[in-house]
Amino acid sequence: MNPFHYAFKVKDIASTRQFYVDILGCTEGRSTENWIDFDLFGNQLSAHVSTHIPELDYCGKVDGVSVPIPHFGCILAYDEFNQIQERLVQHGVTFVVQPHTRYVGQVGEQRTMFILDLSNNPIEFKAFKNPEEVFAS
Repeated sequence: MNPFHYAFKVKDIASTRQFYVDILGCTEGRSTENWIDFDLFGNQLSAHVSTHIPELDYCGKVDGVSVPIPHFGCILAYDEFNQIQERLVQHGVTFVVQPHTRYVGQVGEQRTMFILDLSNNPIEFKAFKNPEEVFAS
């Protein structure tokens, strides 16, 4: 599987580095005073400083739960999901959507949780009960 690259807006480099390295445990890549790259589970995040970060819109309705759109995130194995959840709790990160299981007993059953980084970017982490069902209809 090929990794993705995602460029997004952040308010500053210092708080972004704190969140992605210290809290999430990402490895830092290249950086300047205006942008910084991270390895998020093998994917390249490129955070760029901006003064125009959009307001959140909870227009997404998934299994009866409102979720912020747009958002980005990762599909993890169950053990990785649990490790990230523990790290977030240890660092006092507030959940926008509490960790829970959606589509219980259905195709695509998954654990999910949403958080905000320190620039208010929504991030989803999920783990499928059956990984082969990621694209199942």
